[in-house]
Amino acid sequence: MTKRPGTGNKKSLPGRLRIVAGNWRSRLLEIADVPGLRPTSERVRETLFNWLAPRIEGARCLDLFAGTGALGLEALSRHAAECVFVENSSSAVHVLERNVKTLDAGGATIIEGDAKSFLGSASPHSFDIIFLDPPFSADLLDELCRLVAESGVLAADARVYLEQDRAQQPPELPPGWNVFREKTTGQVRYSLVEVSV
Repeated sequence: MTKRPGTGNKKSLPGRLRIVAGNWRSRLLEIADVPGLRPTSERVRETLFNWLAPRIEGARCLDLFAGTGALGLEALSRHAAECVFVENSSSAVHVLERNVKTLDAGGATIIEGDAKSFLGSASPHSFDIIFLDPPFSADLLDELCRLVAESGVLAADARVYLEQDRAQQPPELPPGWNVFREKTTGQVRYSLVEVSV
């Protein structure tokens, strides 16, 4: 599988995803063979979840463009209460379902479908943490941030994670959204946004 520069990790076996910490620490999971699938690297996940440490336990999470499920599974491993995974690739969904079953991951809900359509539909509840890691080539973060802000899926004092190619301009954030932490690693820019709703 071809990976973008800066997103690989020598500690993981090819085609495998390693959970960094929590209940499933060091567990290796399957990665679907889907063109353009780009798991968030271990180094980025470790930094992100250090940022989220004070609020991850018991959190309700939404992993849009879930792909491998790396972000949502890491959250559940670290005692998030639940995570909804939204992914439109059937192949990726099937592998994610197997990984959830392997881990016996209670609190995981997998939805095969389009992220924008999900945001446009009525949501049964709001989320404390939302992971936005769309395909870099699609350059969707501006639109996605707007859709998330308008969708009613944000809990009070929510956090939104954004990941993009560092060559792209940072997205225009909706009113009440403020960058709390930001870093670059290789070709990846990632940030955690505080949301006041």
